[in-house]
Amino acid sequence: MSLLQKLEHRMEKEKQQEEQTSSKQSKQPVEINDPLAEWKVELHGKIVDKLKNLEPSEKEDENALTKQIEKLVDQFAEEKGMDSKMRMDRLRLKKEMTDEIIAFGPITPLLEDPDVSEVMVNGPRQIFVERKGKLETTDVRFRDDNHVINIIERIVAPIGRRIDESSPMVDARLPDGSRVNAIIPPLALNGPTITIRKFSTDPFTVKDLIQFGTLTQEMSDFLDACVRGRLNVIVSGGTGSGKTTTLNVLSSFIPETERIVTIEDAAEIQLRQPHVITLESRPPNIEGKGAISIRDLVKNSLRMRPDRIVVGEVRSGEALDMLQAMNTGHDGSLTTGHANSPRDMLSRLETMVLMAGMDLPVRAIREQIASAVDLIIQQTRMRDGSRRITHLTEVQGMEGDVITLQDIFVYKQTGLDEDGKTKGDFISTGIRPKFIETLESNGINLPTELFNPSLF
Repeated sequence: MSLLQKLEHRMEKEKQQEEQTSSKQSKQPVEINDPLAEWKVELHGKIVDKLKNLEPSEKEDENALTKQIEKLVDQFAEEKGMDSKMRMDRLRLKKEMTDEIIAFGPITPLLEDPDVSEVMVNGPRQIFVERKGKLETTDVRFRDDNHVINIIERIVAPIGRRIDESSPMVDARLPDGSRVNAIIPPLALNGPTITIRKFSTDPFTVKDLIQFGTLTQEMSDFLDACVRGRLNVIVSGGTGSGKTTTLNVLSSFIPETERIVTIEDAAEIQLRQPHVITLESRPPNIEGKGAISIRDLVKNSLRMRPDRIVVGEVRSGEALDMLQAMNTGHDGSLTTGHANSPRDMLSRLETMVLMAGMDLPVRAIREQIASAVDLIIQQTRMRDGSRRITHLTEVQGMEGDVITLQDIFVYKQTGLDEDGKTKGDFISTGIRPKFIETLESNGINLPTELFNPSLF
């Protein structure tokens, strides 16, 4: 969809919603704390009407649109008698109207703030952000529920998604790759809710993670060897623990000579290699048909001659197909999953395999897991908001009916410092993993000193 089509569709949609809202007299009052609130509503309607009469070439050019909006704001300001003393108010009107028509409305400044890692809209009157791992409230407000829904539609329309009463939940992404989840009434009782997980323009590198204290240089060298040595790796952790960031860093270790297929619900993985195929699942259409699941894409990827398969997250039956791929020559696969410990991750995998609808005995499932998975990276979000890789755990095999695990590196928390920051140490257990032989057969040699506990 071109910029022209998006703009015309958006303006028509907003016009219809304004008419419906006024006819039902259900519009919530504007924010009384903002002296310009009523002017903004009036100005927005005038700008929408004026932009309909622009030439198509002007509608296609964002710079031309911005200039036109600023011109209309100046005209409006003169009509309202805004003198030179209200210069800052006029500049604010220009910025807010430009954000409203072209960008993402009131939350645009939050999305542009490099210190903000997450934006949470809990209805039109309550917007929170995450800065440095801590939640903060903001003074940003929407006019009403329809205003929030307009922004949601603006986000999801370009990627072919929709949100309405028949489909009140949606996952999407912004042009910069930031992940978006939205849910609207009647499911969201507080009003339309948006959660945006931002990703930096430049993906974090392993050096950044070392600087943040997520892991050590020795652990980084170990993970680099594991990825280049084509081990199958799962990144495990809770919500907001940084799994996708770590997956991005792991993916950066993949040699540029290999063909990589990434599979996600909303494309987030940012790879710099030249040979990357990005696949994205698709929700059902309005008739409830046409859905393409992660599992369908995993199956299809096996026919695409991948050197590596990278799945953003396994949640259900695709776990079985992923394990079978790992066991049938597609070594070096990477994925993430939700779990609180490496042992819990194995239990989750068992459950997800059963969700595939295959009537398999538990022992057979565990043998598949033990044979397929080489390494589990457990990531945790600490109480101070920092992220730590708390376990690098090898999956060694089966003993009876139990999968055996062995920690290679662990993080031991010792407490909190005077500023409330987490204190702890990364420790090597001193045990050399069994897959060292696999790495050596692939030409990867790790020094014995890497596993020496005295170095930590």
